[in-house]
Amino acid sequence: MGEAGEFDPGERPGPLGMREGIVVAESADRMGATTTGSVRKAGTAAVRVRAPARLHFGFLDMHGGLGRRFGSIGLAIDSPAVQIKASAAPRASAKGAEAERIRTYLLAAAAHLDVPDAVAIEVEEAIPAHAGFGSGTQLALSVAAALARLNGLSVDLLDFADVLDRGNRSGVGLAAFTEGGLIVDGGRDGTGAPPPVISRLPWPEAWRVVLILDEGATGVHGHRETEAFRDLPPFEETRAAEICRITLMQVLPAAATADLDTFGRGITTIQDRIGDYFAPHQGGRYASAAVAEALGAVAAQGISGYGQSSWGPTGFALMQSERDAQALVSSLQRPGRLRFVVAQGRNDGASVSDI
Repeated sequence: MGEAGEFDPGERPGPLGMREGIVVAESADRMGATTTGSVRKAGTAAVRVRAPARLHFGFLDMHGGLGRRFGSIGLAIDSPAVQIKASAAPRASAKGAEAERIRTYLLAAAAHLDVPDAVAIEVEEAIPAHAGFGSGTQLALSVAAALARLNGLSVDLLDFADVLDRGNRSGVGLAAFTEGGLIVDGGRDGTGAPPPVISRLPWPEAWRVVLILDEGATGVHGHRETEAFRDLPPFEETRAAEICRITLMQVLPAAATADLDTFGRGITTIQDRIGDYFAPHQGGRYASAAVAEALGAVAAQGISGYGQSSWGPTGFALMQSERDAQALVSSLQRPGRLRFVVAQGRNDGASVSDI
């Protein structure tokens, strides 16, 4: 992400760990490093953008006594995803899931880029809203990326995210869009600048994530979320220190060495601490009773890593392989409103291609 977070339609990706922004190259490319500045290049008539959902494993420091508050750890995943098609049109229009939300983002992006809003956007695939996947951030950034590509412009996604108040507490969603992987951000300071990414590791290719979706519920969002953060009591400094230690000395080394059991135990401990803190506003450690029951079954099988993404209600379980993930799904499936998806971590950000 770096200092400017530029979206440039012409530059080529740079090596992982050296990224200053995101890029769209000449065809079906991933996001990568780019230089700063806004240079107009040849536009195109139609584009397709595909962006990953993200899991939010937890906040690191809700106490904030060291000058930065929140801090997050999360993961870009390959499914669900948002995919939109954008093309030049006589006037602004949106079709498909969350059409009104898309139109709002389109008008905001056009104003931000100072370009016409005469674009038709069709949602070909959607991330469930208010389910713990960061759908709003991915949708907003996808629209901005598409509009920039159509007009041959770079776009500062950090600034655009700030305009829409996306990523106001966590930088994981923006980093999932720009580069993917397992992400840790350093929280917000008093300046209001977006949280800096302080660690980005590739997710082990063999690992899988079993997603547990409660399609009859939504997580806390909107005014309820704002009120929850306002009304929560001070977070214990010792708890914040514990979570930061677990992240630095257990979770990240385990990811780097592909030690799933150690990684999972660390994530579950973080989940327990944060889930209990938010329990008064979401009805318990987990937002959905049905998901909580499924996670109880996961724990009973001796699986070390599980929890709830963000405000939920989506739960997750971390598995060593596709085979193990499918076996877990078979053991959990029963009639009811839960749906199970086996996902992979995504080590690339969003892609943009000309049509």
